Amino acid sequence: MQPSICPLSLLYNDGPVLAVNKPGGLLTQAPPGIDSLEYRVKMYMRETEGRGENGYLGIPHRLDRPVSGVIVFGKNSRATHRLSEQFERREIDKTYWAVVQGTVEQDTGTWIDFVRKVPDEPRAEITAPINPDAREAVLHYLVLLRFVQQDRPFTRLEIKLETGRMHQIRLQCSTHGHPVAGDAKYGSDFPFGNFFDDERRREIALHSRSIVFRHPLTKEPVRLTAPLPELWNGFPVAK
Repeated sequence: MQPSICPLSLLYNDGPVLAVNKPGGLLTQAPPGIDSLEYRVKMYMRETEGRGENGYLGIPHRLDRPVSGVIVFGKNSRATHRLSEQFERREIDKTYWAVVQGTVEQDTGTWIDFVRKVPDEPRAEITAPINPDAREAVLHYLVLLRFVQQDRPFTRLEIKLETGRMHQIRLQCSTHGHPVAGDAKYGSDFPFGNFFDDERRREIALHSRSIVFRHPLTKEPVRLTAPLPELWNGFPVAK
């Protein structure tokens, strides 16, 4: 039985490039028969462009399952390759928004840590620089808003990464004493969003807010912004 299809939040569709606003709790990619953003986009392309269910769809980058926000797809291999090169060369400008627990005191800052993937587990951890598996992780943040919710302090951050490590934002925020709201895997004790018995379906307050890339054909810059999920309506709006 095929998974049910939900409407896509389409952000951009021009030539060989398509971008959507991914909902939190949904896999970017999954094996056949399991719901995923890739599957939904393929079904959209089948319905709107007459493509086959197994037609080509390139995925030059991904978001963690509980994270929402903008994801860009390539409709052919050449476009995907050109987009992937931009990601590999760090020529793409990505901005994330996060609501983290506690009050981040400095208005701006940079966190530099060394991280590694935990063997045989779907998580990362901080490690010593001398560890052979250590990878440097560099994160820049800007405080957008400090507020109190349910008598507890929170901070909304705008985040940019210099590196792209596994669960980097989630791990570094937690390591510096400010876990992302709802992210129980990395120490959050604050419930966020809809509750599911299956923890893998739960969302966290981390959103891929915007992206700037060069169109693989025209070379012109493309700037996309993903609206915040409705779940964020319970938090104050940054000025």
